[in-house]
Amino acid sequence: MFNKIIKRGHRKPSKADAIDSGLYGYGPAGNRNSGMVSTSNVVVNHASRTAPALSVVNSAPQPGGAVIDPTALPSGNIDPLPPFRDVAVSDRQLLFLRKLQICCFQFDFTDTLKSVREKEIKRQTLLELIDFIQSGSGKITENNQEEMIKMISVNIFRCFPPAPHENSGSEMLEIEEEPYAEPAWPHLHLVYELLLRYVVSSDTDTKIAKRYIDHSFVLKLLDLFDADDPREREYLKTILHRIYGKFMVHRPFIRKAINNIFYRFIYETERHSGIGELLEILGSIINGFALPMKEEHKLFLVRALIPLHKPKALALYHQQLSYCITQFVEKDYKLADTVIRGLLKYWPITNCTKELLFLGELEEVLEATQSAEFQRCMVPLFRQIGRCLNSSHSQILLSQSALQVAERAFFLWKNDHIVSLIAQNRNVILPVIFEPLEKNVRSHWNQAVHGLTINIRKMFLEMDFDLFEECQKQHEEMEARARELEEQREWTWKRLAEAAEQRKGEDGITV
Repeated sequence: MFNKIIKRGHRKPSKADAIDSGLYGYGPAGNRNSGMVSTSNVVVNHASRTAPALSVVNSAPQPGGAVIDPTALPSGNIDPLPPFRDVAVSDRQLLFLRKLQICCFQFDFTDTLKSVREKEIKRQTLLELIDFIQSGSGKITENNQEEMIKMISVNIFRCFPPAPHENSGSEMLEIEEEPYAEPAWPHLHLVYELLLRYVVSSDTDTKIAKRYIDHSFVLKLLDLFDADDPREREYLKTILHRIYGKFMVHRPFIRKAINNIFYRFIYETERHSGIGELLEILGSIINGFALPMKEEHKLFLVRALIPLHKPKALALYHQQLSYCITQFVEKDYKLADTVIRGLLKYWPITNCTKELLFLGELEEVLEATQSAEFQRCMVPLFRQIGRCLNSSHSQILLSQSALQVAERAFFLWKNDHIVSLIAQNRNVILPVIFEPLEKNVRSHWNQAVHGLTINIRKMFLEMDFDLFEECQKQHEEMEARARELEEQREWTWKRLAEAAEQRKGEDGITV
């Protein structure tokens, strides 16, 4: 009965027609709608299998092992197949395969007037496949699982058009006003939804599925994270996270592959659209690390995550990066010294916007830092904080950003845990920070920064009056020595000028 429904209203093509048909017997190539793209030659290789993969046309056996005859499929334009509920249960696996074959057609979505009917048929067919997987009405055969992954591969694995900045040769913008919209998204998001439902389904046997969702497939998925459409990256993030959770055998490979993407981004291109989404996945992965932490994970922190502070586009993914860094410190507090020194290594010199991001992240890391780790890095740390307190700029446009850096640095003293660490180590910290505080009190142009400086000085004074007096005395002595050196330098230059004048008079040179 199923074959009668499929063939109804269509003539059986001749053998020559079947040979000429470009894809699954759907009419000769010359008669196809111009909006359709043939995919009959697409071959999806899987690293887990040694035998070469056949094309989709020749590798679709029916239940029982027989190869499908392309002449049994409809000819001419694409026509919708009957719903699953209208065929017998025994015929649903074959119908599932036929629907996969329809979904292998690709269309030109840059022209909305092309192949409108065929596009709608494919969209409805994808929805039926999703519903079939989601409903759990029947387990799909292993062969159909392989063909489904091939169909998904044909649709999602593609080359991206060049980004606007690549055409113009300009630098990549940190914030795009209008995100790119993938023209094929009406179909593409359904293909992603089908893959997601397949991965999360309780009927999916990982022992079978890992033959097709293998390392090669996962690597191609990771390449798609460079897509410009944020909707596609969001689907990829969810799917990859589910694959990581379900396929334990892939976990080391996924971590290593993400690591390589970061290396290429940091040290070669500094251009990638999906760094934020990859970091979101890693944030969840890091949260599940067991203790004691493996050396592999610590090396990942030092070699990949901390250097991610270097690129210019840090603002695009800093929130996710900061979460990952903080997760490491919360998991193992002994890593706080490593993280803080890493931040100091990549601390921006002239970019006030990045400095604000660093100060915010520094506060989160210090919140999870214990006293022993704090003591190891407090001297270089507060030297940098002192430079931030004195942050200023002569240009009017930049002075406001510098002012924000100074104010943000003072806000560290509003954190009770950080104040507690400072109080415990005031004998070391106050001598380091005293000079920047005095400089602000005497000469900073902004009243708000001046007031914040007075408050911090008062806090140190209340912590330890004797220490404050000693630091003030040392500072005055240092200033006196500096004045003496300056006077000596001026006297030396004056003597040199006088000697030069005398030499000119002796040689009879007139000025």
